[in-house]
Amino acid sequence: MDIKLGDKLKMKKSHPCGCDIFEVVRVGMDFKLKCDKCGHIVMIPRAKAEKGIKSIHREEEKPDV
Repeated sequence: MDIKLGDKLKMKKSHPCGCDIFEVVRVGMDFKLKCDKCGHIVMIPRAKAEKGIKSIHREEEKPDV
């Protein structure tokens, strides 16, 4: 999967606070994800994160003119 810093991930399971959208803070063998609602940061292995993703929301960069 092509996941980059700043992407918003909609996960299959929600955080205990009730939000199921997380922002990618770190990418590598582990993902560091920040909950959009409460700001709690969790680290999960890449394989587990990729299985739990429903959709990826990415803000497109505008080219410099």
